[in-house]
Amino acid sequence: MTAATSEHLSSARSAPGPGSWVRHASTVPQTSRYPTVDELVRSFRALAQRHPAMVTERRIGTSALGEPLYCFTVAEDRRTAEEDGGYVVVGGVHPNEPVGAVTTLHLATALCEDPDLRTHFGGPWHIVPCVDPDGARLNEGWFASPADQRAYGRHFYRPAGDQQVEWTFPFAYKDAYFDRVLPETLALMRLLDATRPRFLTTLHNCETGGVYYYLSRPAPELYPLLAEIPASLGMPLATGEPEAAHAPRYAPAVYGCIDMKDAYDYLEGLGADAAGKIAGSSSAAYAEKYGTFYFVTEVPHWSHPDADDDSPAEQRYADVVARRARALDETGVFLGGILDRASPRLTIVTPFLRAVRDFVPSLTEVAALESARVGDLPDRAATVAERHDCETGVHSFRIRVGGMLLRALGAELAAGTAAPEVRRCHRELLAAYETWEREADGSTGEPVAISTLAGIQYGALLAAADHARTADAAPARPDHTGEPR
Repeated sequence: MTAATSEHLSSARSAPGPGSWVRHASTVPQTSRYPTVDELVRSFRALAQRHPAMVTERRIGTSALGEPLYCFTVAEDRRTAEEDGGYVVVGGVHPNEPVGAVTTLHLATALCEDPDLRTHFGGPWHIVPCVDPDGARLNEGWFASPADQRAYGRHFYRPAGDQQVEWTFPFAYKDAYFDRVLPETLALMRLLDATRPRFLTTLHNCETGGVYYYLSRPAPELYPLLAEIPASLGMPLATGEPEAAHAPRYAPAVYGCIDMKDAYDYLEGLGADAAGKIAGSSSAAYAEKYGTFYFVTEVPHWSHPDADDDSPAEQRYADVVARRARALDETGVFLGGILDRASPRLTIVTPFLRAVRDFVPSLTEVAALESARVGDLPDRAATVAERHDCETGVHSFRIRVGGMLLRALGAELAAGTAAPEVRRCHRELLAAYETWEREADGSTGEPVAISTLAGIQYGALLAAADHARTADAAPARPDHTGEPR
């Protein structure tokens, strides 16, 4: 542990409890970059070497490309490390969301260095630093300069929906059936079955706006803390458009988990092919059979003052949503045209190509769903936050999906296998993409310090784990032999 880390941790060493979780949020040391996969594993192993009696490393699985997946358990001793009913923390469930890498290492360090914190929580902490190393490596091109929005877009990667660890747990509902579990997801399933945790958090982050949360069940006593923790570090809550229209809202910026059964019913109600659009379920749904309290903190790379501005904007809410739908449709049509023209001559099936073949058609599909709900929206002015979310959402889709298509075409150019039509498509897309970059400049706000983002995640997960620790926060967990849902 560095001297800076030790100094930060000592500032929070007071009696653990609700008041201290806010102070804990400010203990993450400053850093200007995200660690690579190799750096992260080395840091955890160094921690284990410094605290061999408390930290146990074990391999829980293997990635699709053959990389070992590791879990580091922090407990008072090896006997307590085997107990179930502890706490599970998973980083890297989406490889373009690296804040959790910093959060997991800080959490593990704090647990090793602060005996009061270990004693307060009791059970073992099972920490997976990065569950999708294959995907994380494809984002490492921007990890060293996370404030640079253009570097972020040009080096961005997010897998297709049925290749995302968080959304490939088994699922069966109405006409939907999914059992194509990824090896990384299988590793998490085994970990959850072995530990039957009272608390689970998968570490996520978003791009822009403010902080928001997902909980597997209502917890009103937590809501004031969840607002106070980001406020203590100068961050707003995200009070505009929710990420999922079908997720229940418990409090400002606090939602119930995104449930695939609810998503199915929502899509079906809009006339969409729900079974064709939904892949698997989530880690939250899988852990439900153990009575696990699931919790997520979403923190943004960039923050804008409009993120929590609930004052009325000059536009009608329906008009703002309709304008977003039109922009997404135009983006999908343009990118779809590029992909259709280039596809017959593409010879390298990269992860980027697999991803855009999933995401590009989804742009026009999302646009159609948005247009379908416009007529049912309340007749009122949009809030400034809602307008901001709609506008930045368009920029985000363009930069993300367009950037991955550029990488797919660029792979052909770099390999020397690009046919003339592929080169023409690359030039046309690059010109449009540079325009999108200019239009997005400044719209997402100011970059947020990594220590602030990880600090909010850290403080909030401790508060939520403390909630799960109490007897009335979680129902009795069934026997390990109980049937999964």
